[in-house]
Amino acid sequence: MVGMIRVLKVLGLCMGCLIGMAVLFSVAAVGGVMYFNAPPEGPVMPDDTGLGVSGTASNGPAKTSHTRFFEVYAGESAMAVGRRLQEAGLIRSHYFWYILSRLDKGYIKAGTYRLELPASQMALRSTFVTGQQFLTRVTIPEGVTLKKMAKILAAAAICDADAFLAAAEDGEILAAYGIPGKTMEGFLYPDTYFFPRDYPASLVVKAMADTFFRRIATLPGMTGISALSLEALYQKVIIASIVEREYRVAEEAPLMAGVFYNRLDIGMALQSCATVEYVITEIQGRPHPEVLYTRDTEIQDPYNTYMRTGLPPGPISAPGAVALHAAFNPIRKEYLYFRLVDSTAGRHYFSRTLDDHIRAGALFIKGRSSS
Repeated sequence: MVGMIRVLKVLGLCMGCLIGMAVLFSVAAVGGVMYFNAPPEGPVMPDDTGLGVSGTASNGPAKTSHTRFFEVYAGESAMAVGRRLQEAGLIRSHYFWYILSRLDKGYIKAGTYRLELPASQMALRSTFVTGQQFLTRVTIPEGVTLKKMAKILAAAAICDADAFLAAAEDGEILAAYGIPGKTMEGFLYPDTYFFPRDYPASLVVKAMADTFFRRIATLPGMTGISALSLEALYQKVIIASIVEREYRVAEEAPLMAGVFYNRLDIGMALQSCATVEYVITEIQGRPHPEVLYTRDTEIQDPYNTYMRTGLPPGPISAPGAVALHAAFNPIRKEYLYFRLVDSTAGRHYFSRTLDDHIRAGALFIKGRSSS
């Protein structure tokens, strides 16, 4: 009987130890979860060049409230996202992030997220799984210039206008996309975008440039674009930017491109009114003219194609799909001139000789005055 009592006591002690160990293990596990789930205490890296993360506040302890943008790339694995989060100083361990991903069956969604920090791993994951992106819709019309884009983006509170223009002239960005000009004019695709507010201007420019090269490769008749040299591509974009500001009816755009190429072939000035308007509004900073006078076409500026032969130094607008397709697929007839003859329908008259061109103008004036 005494032996049995001793055995029970020993068993009781063992059970007590096991329970104690289980409690300690549970406490340690809970503590571990709380530790790794909590945001790190060190500074957050404000890096937007490879981590997909950028900041709107200066570095500081994670306990200080601030905002960061983080992009989850399409097709990116949970482990890869976790590594970048840890590298950016947003989480303590990408291994704990991976464990959370295995336990939670929800999938993180690609996109750009505005993160209010500090935030726990569970909170970050919930943001990525629910796809709670803070985005603002902004439309960039076809034919606008960089300065007009900057005003549109600033009005939508996407980014500062001056910061956008500086990013569009940034040498590293120009080199990254192989742009031989001084700015990204003409290479930021006019489209509807969804950006976070107060987004870094450099990322806005890159997103629009990425869209340009992605869209241009899918346009009809662009199968040979990859074989073009950077200079040849640049020249075609310049033509497209001029056509964009000249055409009104889509079917006439390839004919206009053909006229400009024909003029280039024989060393004739392009004589595009759109380039003169660019000089007046974008270079001289004057209001858009209602009418161009001789004094306007005689302005001494490299962009004035009345005074200079050949192409202007760079694009004069953001060409859309119609103008780009026309520049890459012109209709090469013998036309050297075109003139607007129906302002309501936007129709132009194309002619081979100057005399025919002048007669078309006289007919237009006569018809308009008699109406």
